[in-house]
Amino acid sequence: MVKKQGFVKQITSRDDDFAKWYTDVCLKSELCDYSSVKGSMVIRPTGTAIWEKIRAVVDARLKETGHQNVMMPLLVPEHLLLKEAEHVEGFAPEVAWVTMGGETELSERLAIRPTSEVLFCEHFKTVIHSHRDLPVLYNQWANVMRWEKNTRPFLRTTEFFWQEGHTCHVSHEEAEKEALMILDMYVDVCENILAIPVVTGVKSESEKFAGAEKTYTNETLMYDGKALQINTSHHLGDHFGKAFDITYTDKEGKEQFVYTTSWGLTTRTIGGMIMVHSDDRGLVLPPRIAPTQVVIIPIAQHKEGVLDKADELKGILSDVATIKVDDSDKQPGWKFSEAEMKGYPIRIEMGPKDIENNQVIVVRRDTLEKMTVPFDDTLPTVISELLEIIHHDMLAKARKRQEEKTRVATTKDEFNRLIEEGGFVLAPWSGDEAVEELIKEQTGATSRCWSFDHQQDDLTGLKDLWNGEPAKYMMHWAKAY
Repeated sequence: MVKKQGFVKQITSRDDDFAKWYTDVCLKSELCDYSSVKGSMVIRPTGTAIWEKIRAVVDARLKETGHQNVMMPLLVPEHLLLKEAEHVEGFAPEVAWVTMGGETELSERLAIRPTSEVLFCEHFKTVIHSHRDLPVLYNQWANVMRWEKNTRPFLRTTEFFWQEGHTCHVSHEEAEKEALMILDMYVDVCENILAIPVVTGVKSESEKFAGAEKTYTNETLMYDGKALQINTSHHLGDHFGKAFDITYTDKEGKEQFVYTTSWGLTTRTIGGMIMVHSDDRGLVLPPRIAPTQVVIIPIAQHKEGVLDKADELKGILSDVATIKVDDSDKQPGWKFSEAEMKGYPIRIEMGPKDIENNQVIVVRRDTLEKMTVPFDDTLPTVISELLEIIHHDMLAKARKRQEEKTRVATTKDEFNRLIEEGGFVLAPWSGDEAVEELIKEQTGATSRCWSFDHQQDDLTGLKDLWNGEPAKYMMHWAKAY
């Protein structure tokens, strides 16, 4: 257990009880709170600010590539949801239904959107006529509902927030290019904004999105060795085009079905960020996503000139970072612990002696390393460069841990042992879905992806560890959230 000077309540050790540790960090760092509806959460100001920063980055990049934001209805008529059988079958257990309007029973049930494919497809049918209308590149920022049995803040909640992109194209190749471009954008957001390393690849047939031709995924590994699907991009082929009769007239005057994609990134990303980076003291935020990058804590702030100097420091640094001065009447020890709990990337301490010596004490949240820095014209550069160093160090630390926990199994016994120890297990697979089911039943692991890094592997002579058939894939397996 960690207890700092009695100021901050205990956080369960992540090595003792990872699930309890995770919940403690979410609640005590004030990212979220429980609501009166099971499985739903209140996202508090800090959690909302993190999501807003993620949203701002993704939204800007989508607009740079020609995507437009739209807003679709919350409710989906049952007949429309049923129109694409494979799609609705995949979501059926999670759909929440509206059956009453006021005191009147509805003639048709309305689904609270679990996703919006069918709504977009209905709309596309009315606005797409000619090849000149394509491509259509839409995105929406919305909340959706999926009736989950086992919930956990951010990771799996009844209601969550996301962006969902839906696009239409003239060809299979153009849709493929779109799906992969979005996947690359997600990789960049994960690694260069959230400092989260990912394994990028293709989902198996049984694990792909309901109704998709192909699902591309970014998978990452949490501190406890479980995997998390952090975002996906789906090539839907002409499946939805045919199901909803979305056609266009090509350049030769022939009628063709559109090819579509869909893709999304959710508030689950915040949960992944917590489980990759945070520790027993609380939240650890990557600098590029932290709502407050630097917190200034004045020591003996009741003494003349201390608060004025803190405000001066805030002004000097405001061009290179987002700054907060903690001028509350709490004791300094409490403020230090609270700053660590809330994950501010840099803490600056400054008291009368520091002012006298024309210096500040700078503390990194990720390593807790302290350094004395002159209070002069070089300070903004020092802080700016340190924020960049922290980002790269956090990414490198997470990547090293992920690489160390990615191992190759050459026998079934070794596979079982490595899965139990946690992490990604690479193993040859024949592609037989019965093997997937058997592995899931016996070990609790699922196929995560056939990574791009292993798609050119020479599998000559390699056999599926479970059925002895020739291997078609070198697959990543893991227990997962």
